[in-house]
Amino acid sequence: GILKPTGGVVEVNGLRPYENRIHQAQIMGVVFGQRTQLWWDLPVIESFKILKEIYKVDQKTFDRHMSMFNDLVGLSALYSQQVRTLSLGQRMLCDITASFLHNPELVFLDEPTIGLDISVKAKIRSVIKELNRERNTTIILTTHDLGDVEALSQRIIIIDKGRILYDGNVKQVNAL
Repeated sequence: GILKPTGGVVEVNGLRPYENRIHQAQIMGVVFGQRTQLWWDLPVIESFKILKEIYKVDQKTFDRHMSMFNDLVGLSALYSQQVRTLSLGQRMLCDITASFLHNPELVFLDEPTIGLDISVKAKIRSVIKELNRERNTTIILTTHDLGDVEALSQRIIIIDKGRILYDGNVKQVNAL
């Protein structure tokens, strides 16, 4: 929503993000593999509380969401830790929680498992799949990790230099 395309049209849920940034921010969540949306010096729970206020999440919904994340990955064990003290895997779990906190319709995941060991990757993939199943959230995954693609995607779009090379079922892409 920051840059206006030099050609063509980009729409999300029928709206052009660069014309409707505030509304789009309310219906989207984002995870950047190399950048956190959490406040570095604050305890994890305080970052979540700030995001609760930013996205205008009521207390009942917030409590329900936090309970769900605690059930999925035992997140409450990290609440008192400063974000800067988290391991990369722990931070990614917290960033995924933050991106789903306001129950967005669409979540962009950019390299959500980059640099993680196999067991943490599996946990993160499991959380993403569960959130997609439970909330019916559209997830757009950008990654170079084919394991993520195979584990998380039903449909794949391969883009090269702005051109769509393939748009279809993940299982059929192997036949190409």
